[in-house]
Amino acid sequence: MATKHVLVPVDDSDRATQALEFVLEEYPDAKITALHVIDPGDFYAATGIEGGAMANYEQIRENHERRAEQILERAQNQAEEAGVEIETDHVLGGVSRTIIEYADEHDADQIVIGSHGRTGASRILLGSVAEKVARRSPVPVTIIR
Repeated sequence: MATKHVLVPVDDSDRATQALEFVLEEYPDAKITALHVIDPGDFYAATGIEGGAMANYEQIRENHERRAEQILERAQNQAEEAGVEIETDHVLGGVSRTIIEYADEHDADQIVIGSHGRTGASRILLGSVAEKVARRSPVPVTIIR
């Protein structure tokens, strides 16, 4: 069965760039969606959730939105360089659950995800994002190492 729609979760990691590169080479004729998930948990982590937390919330959300746009713009440029058209989208939610729901709701029949993304303390966790997606996904998942 030919792959018709590939979902590629992207962040600002090398692994995400490699995952997209793989998809552009392997599935140039498929519909390709680069998806960035903004985790609202990151907002609270950034505010420290003390007194003035809500005042900062909007600003932090806007920073995450801007970062999402930059990440998706890079994905778009990467696709253009490869001569492949892609769609981009960003959504708010828990990362692994959101990726799976998005794949389901948008009829993706393949997910290609980098094995690690993110930097710093949450780096260890992202291995588990790829793992959770692979375990729970209703469609085949390719993990790029």
